[in-house]
Amino acid sequence: MSFFTKKLGIDLGTANTLVYLPGKGIVLNEPSVVAVSEQENKILAVGIEAKEMIGKTPDSIIAYRPMRDGVIADYRVTEAMLRYYIGKAMGRFSIFKPEVMVSVPAGVSSTERRAVVEAAIKAGAKNAYVVKEPILAAIGAGIPIHEPRGHMVVDIGGGTTDVAVISLGGIVASNSVKCAGNRIDAAITDYIKKTFNLAIGDKTAEDIKIQIGSATPMDEELTMTIKGRDFIAGLPRTAQISTNEIVKAIDKELRQMVKAIKDVLQDTPPELSADIIDNGIIMTGGTSMLRNFPELVFRRTGVKAMMAEDPLYCVAKGTGIALEHLDVYKKSIIAKR
Repeated sequence: MSFFTKKLGIDLGTANTLVYLPGKGIVLNEPSVVAVSEQENKILAVGIEAKEMIGKTPDSIIAYRPMRDGVIADYRVTEAMLRYYIGKAMGRFSIFKPEVMVSVPAGVSSTERRAVVEAAIKAGAKNAYVVKEPILAAIGAGIPIHEPRGHMVVDIGGGTTDVAVISLGGIVASNSVKCAGNRIDAAITDYIKKTFNLAIGDKTAEDIKIQIGSATPMDEELTMTIKGRDFIAGLPRTAQISTNEIVKAIDKELRQMVKAIKDVLQDTPPELSADIIDNGIIMTGGTSMLRNFPELVFRRTGVKAMMAEDPLYCVAKGTGIALEHLDVYKKSIIAKR
């Protein structure tokens, strides 16, 4: 690797985008949000600044989330967002075009994959590789993916839940469902609307999930005061909500995620099932940080589940490690178009 070809790993997520520079680590971690002004059609802010604007914009400004369910929903905005992130991560090296590796959900179609590659190249990458998220999450979580043993990775982000059994550097059985953190937020919003007649924004729903949410009922509940707009009177109002109400509110979504895990376990060859019982299920991604989530997975599947360390950063770290050792990981990587 000469000094002139810089390499970047990008974890292009529905909720957050992380950029990894080999040798430096994670240099950027910002929300996947872009604020666009409608009249001039120009981009006003990207990332953290744009996320602050969600739900608080006048009509002339729109805060876009260009990624939906883990894939590109708005091509032009995604390209602009990538350009901004690549430029920001490259800094003074930006005269050289970097080689970029981008993560995609396991269930991604070839068209969606091509869209990612093209967006990256238009945004200023010299080459772009796409790799399936569970493989990167496994590499980032420190799982030895090349040995002939089965490892199960569950990567739960904002848009997708990716479940895969990996052995010998490849995916043996996998499943990807479009139910993850964002759906949990939506379920919380819904529940509060029905129960308290209170309208809350996306950001508040996310705060509730992080502060008091749990995957299983708790004996010592946490409580939180929520603020929103009363549906009937139309005036601002506050209410009290506790953990077990949230558990009830998000039950359907959690069931769907656990079902995705069960489906993959049912498709797994018996020899690898034996390995998974020994090694357990590794959980990565931001949503796996929901309180007691590994416990819920264990209760429903009978297989012990652990959270990887730094679950938020596993995929990004994986891109970095795979870039540093491209030759080793060649066969798990889908090359540029």
